[in-house]
Amino acid sequence: MLQRRLFCTRISKTILQSNPGHNHSKWSVKQVPKSNFSAALEEISTFISDSDFIAVSLKNTGAYSAPWQRILPIDTAHTAYLKAKDAAERFQVLQFAVCPFSIRGSKLIVHPYNFHLFPRDELKIGMPSYSFSCQSSYLTSMAREGFDFNACIYDGISYLSRSQESAAIDRIGNASHITRTVQSPSGHTVADSVFAERIKSRVKHWISSCRDTNKKPEDALISSLRKIVSGDEVYGSRPCLSIDVCSERQVHLVLETLKDFVDVIPLLNPAKGGTTMSVRVVLTSSEEDKILLQKELQNEEKEHNKRIRGFREVIDLISASQKPVVAHNSLNDFTFVHSKFLAPLPSTLDEFKSSLCEVFPNVLDVNHLMKEISLLKKVNNLPASISYLKQRFFAPVDMEISNQAAEATEVKTLGHDVLKISELFAKLYSILKIAPKAPEAAEGHLPDAIECYINLFNPCFASSHGLADEGVSVWTDNTRKISIKNLVFLWGFRGGTSAGQLKSLLYGSHEVFHNEFDVRLVDKSCAVVVFGNPGFSEVLLQLMDSGGICTSTLTEMLADGLTAAGYEVYQKVCELGLWEADLASSFERALEENDSFSEAHSQELPGICWNNDEMINLDDL
Repeated sequence: MLQRRLFCTRISKTILQSNPGHNHSKWSVKQVPKSNFSAALEEISTFISDSDFIAVSLKNTGAYSAPWQRILPIDTAHTAYLKAKDAAERFQVLQFAVCPFSIRGSKLIVHPYNFHLFPRDELKIGMPSYSFSCQSSYLTSMAREGFDFNACIYDGISYLSRSQESAAIDRIGNASHITRTVQSPSGHTVADSVFAERIKSRVKHWISSCRDTNKKPEDALISSLRKIVSGDEVYGSRPCLSIDVCSERQVHLVLETLKDFVDVIPLLNPAKGGTTMSVRVVLTSSEEDKILLQKELQNEEKEHNKRIRGFREVIDLISASQKPVVAHNSLNDFTFVHSKFLAPLPSTLDEFKSSLCEVFPNVLDVNHLMKEISLLKKVNNLPASISYLKQRFFAPVDMEISNQAAEATEVKTLGHDVLKISELFAKLYSILKIAPKAPEAAEGHLPDAIECYINLFNPCFASSHGLADEGVSVWTDNTRKISIKNLVFLWGFRGGTSAGQLKSLLYGSHEVFHNEFDVRLVDKSCAVVVFGNPGFSEVLLQLMDSGGICTSTLTEMLADGLTAAGYEVYQKVCELGLWEADLASSFERALEENDSFSEAHSQELPGICWNNDEMINLDDL
């Protein structure tokens, strides 16, 4: 067992001077709306590259629409993911805090940024069409921290996910000019040769015309008509010729022909659907001018991509770094990350993990690291975790906040969670004696002590010695695992009945209630009965179906509508997305749909009856 020791945190002298009487509320986090996003992007890019870890923390407009839709101790990894998936699809991210940080002994070097987000149709193409729900308690909490909703709406950073970007490029393809490398076509035909010679002659004549210094001045109307007929244009201040094409093969032929002209740069003018509408040929005056134009095009493409991607540029920077990403309650955060910035969420947890790991191969959850040293204590939020460590361990951390990120003009608590996550991880790093791998180890590998915590998205994970399976922790203050086969859901009892009252009604009504069992309310409409002995849940379900429980009290409850179901029905509720306000209503819908399916299925099957050991097909009678 780890010994009980004291715990402390120090802030570097520069921070103490700017914030006398230090406390968490005076930590400085750089606030980034749209107006300073470009500058902040350059800064954080360097910090991400130079740091060892990256902490992230999100503020959403909500997390659930009804109490039972929260991730509960009774949830398996599968049902927990389905709940997180529904929340990510329903609510919106308004703040995304990012903190690249490094640990050097007892020194924690942090670079915190809090990005203000607001999704909108920046490209004015009618997509994507955003709509989302809001949970009043979440908005109230953000307002108390000083969040400015007006500034968010008007100056929040927009974004497109990777899948949305692909769709947008198809929609706005004719609005941008992007260079690309195209391979030469194979097997020239006679028609290809004629087309290429015609293009070569046209370009050669056009270049000669542009460089002819002895041309006589023409009437403006004649000059305009000549440009329309010949396809002459201007790209910035440089002459430009537009060559229409009918197929990708013609694009290849044009580009191959243009290789003979050293002073031109071809640009592809795409049409909707990803095809090419025309090839634009820009004439440069010298080799230096050609290099300058190429740089201009690169900057133009960079700005074009930045405009399309918005905040997702930060997500892509984190992904490209391949640095470990540290979060708290990672399942909730990264379902939002996947849904908003990558692609629609897949239907299963395994598919989600596989998809996410392609972008973020190393995700660490400090909540799981905390459970390694607090197996018998509920510490599932940041304040509780920090308090727990403060009482038991000595883990000094000297936090150094970069000058670029510090803002002493106005103290707010926006984005402070990302600093707390960084600090908590640094303390756990010290307490668990997490040491980097030897220099000769392959770059990118994590220390052995935290390797087993990578990409764990099951909120019920207890420790490295007890991986979660189909057992659940029904009690929030007890890590004892109960098989989901030992759980029975009850609903239809009188409103206002407590868990204790329901347990008293059940006690002694049948032999299954003479042994160890417990009752917990899931919400005001539904309770879960927990059996200590396997098989008792099946007995109870059979008794409920047959009405075999015959105590007067329970007979009356059955008559009033008391109903029971096993865990498979609860799982079906989550899989079908039957997110009613009361869990009882969701159960009723699930049973109704099951009855409808069974009835429709039985009508499709041939009638079958049994006669002793013989099976008879009624359609043959």
